[in-house]
Amino acid sequence: MRLPSLLMVLLMALSLAVPAAAHQQKITISTVSHNPRTEMLEVVHRITLHDAEHALKSLGVRAPDIVADMDNRRAFAKYVAERFTISVEDEPVDLMLLGSEIDAGSLFIYQEMPSPARGSELQISSQILTDISSRQENRVNLGVGTKVKTLIFRAGDGFQAAVLP
Repeated sequence: MRLPSLLMVLLMALSLAVPAAAHQQKITISTVSHNPRTEMLEVVHRITLHDAEHALKSLGVRAPDIVADMDNRRAFAKYVAERFTISVEDEPVDLMLLGSEIDAGSLFIYQEMPSPARGSELQISSQILTDISSRQENRVNLGVGTKVKTLIFRAGDGFQAAVLP
């Protein structure tokens, strides 16, 4: 009798903890990959909607709504673009902000630039949301498939170098 009661209490506690954990992730994932069809280097940032709206609120937006308010979404995409930078062989490059979309509770922001030569060294800095939360972690995945290198950034980190596979 005690084991089923204990199991029931643990299941209830777990069910309450999962929505709380899903609330604020404090992690962004950016993917940097070469598109051979377009000869462009594509950058895709994935940020949870809740984290994005929380950031806008911290930046002074009264009632942020990234889903319904395109101005809010554009403002946040611009914020992300300003906090993610790439240099190629120590030369800064401009990433073009293409747009954004929402899918399954996440905001995706798209950027691109002409693809550098294969084997070029990239210097990347990702300080997205680190000014909002000191616990923020930004992961940048370079490449696709089985050839992926992951860089991890936290508040105050400088540039990290990686060769584009």
